[in-house]
Amino acid sequence: MLARMMDRVETALAEQTPLAASTAFFDAMRREGATYLQTRAYLRPAGRLSSTKHWNAGGLIVRISPEEWPASPGFHYVCFDNNPLLTAIRENRTLYRFSDFAPAAHREFGDYWDAYGQARIADALCATSYGAEGRIASLHLGFDVRAFDPAEAMAIQMAGLALTEKLMQLAAPAPDDRRPRLSSRERDALAFVAEGKTDWEISVIMGVSQTTARFHVDRGRRKLGAVNRAQAVAHLVSQRLI
Repeated sequence: MLARMMDRVETALAEQTPLAASTAFFDAMRREGATYLQTRAYLRPAGRLSSTKHWNAGGLIVRISPEEWPASPGFHYVCFDNNPLLTAIRENRTLYRFSDFAPAAHREFGDYWDAYGQARIADALCATSYGAEGRIASLHLGFDVRAFDPAEAMAIQMAGLALTEKLMQLAAPAPDDRRPRLSSRERDALAFVAEGKTDWEISVIMGVSQTTARFHVDRGRRKLGAVNRAQAVAHLVSQRLI
């Protein structure tokens, strides 16, 4: 499933501007039923995150939505009056859904989902990358259906995370001599993580102890500056290293 999804977005990951990469990604995701896209690349605001600070951080790359949505009361409501997604950023979440923080079954979020219905969003799959010096790149990919096959949703989110890693590179590319260099063991271990292998399975394949396998994975993740394994894998995918 993941391999198929990555093949589908290969063109987007080859683009050389944030806008071109974002729009090519959305074109690919239309075939998966996507109805909405927002991508941003910005600096994390100082101090406690609020709706106003999050908005003022700017960095909008593209928002593909119904034309009237950005000027509507519903848009203002979900951006300023009731924005539970700030929690995802405070917690450095890389993969999440709108419904993780605004359960549709909870009455308190009735107006929230009514507002998003105006943009043809019944739920959204999200990916966020965190970089050096407070850099953040984010993707919101909306759908007009709420139920997702779990494996397909995860594959879409991992493809989205590869895109946000690409957006980070395009927004502020690091000089070649500052790019982290992984050992062959670290790169191989993370490649097995991308295939869904557990630490124990990686240890058997590599012929090392489970502790050593975990060490190679975590050391590679730290070198890449990733907050978790998923972001580390997405970084390598976006660089065509695995």
